Amino acid sequence: MEARAIARYVRSSPRKMRLVVDLIRGKSAAEALTLLRLTNKRASKTAEMALRSAIANLQAKADNPYLSPESIVVAKIYVDNGPMLKRIQPAPMGRAYRVRKRSHHLTIVVATKE
Repeated sequence: MEARAIARYVRSSPRKMRLVVDLIRGKSAAEALTLLRLTNKRASKTAEMALRSAIANLQAKADNPYLSPESIVVAKIYVDNGPMLKRIQPAPMGRAYRVRKRSHHLTIVVATKE
C-alpha cells in the first residue's frame, strides 16, 4: 500500500531542495525523519513536513492506523519546477537586471515494506 503528499509552490530553488531529497530517497521513514531533523539546510524543514504528511496519509489509508515509521519506506521522492516570479533589480547606467525567484513542487510517495 502506498500514499503520497505534495507540497506545491514552495518558495525555494528546486536545485536546493534536490540536495536534501537525495539524502532520504529509498530510506525508511524513521531514518529519513532523523536525517531531515539533523540536516543543516532550510529546505529540510519543508521536506520533513511533507514526509510527515505522507506518513499520516498512509496511516489514514491503512486498516491499522498505528503503522510504525520503521515499517514505512520512502518509495519515490522528486522535485519539479514551479512557476517563477520575475522581478527587476536596478543596475548601473539606467539598466535593469532580471531576478528570477524560483519555486518548486515536492512530491513524496511512501509505501509499506512487504
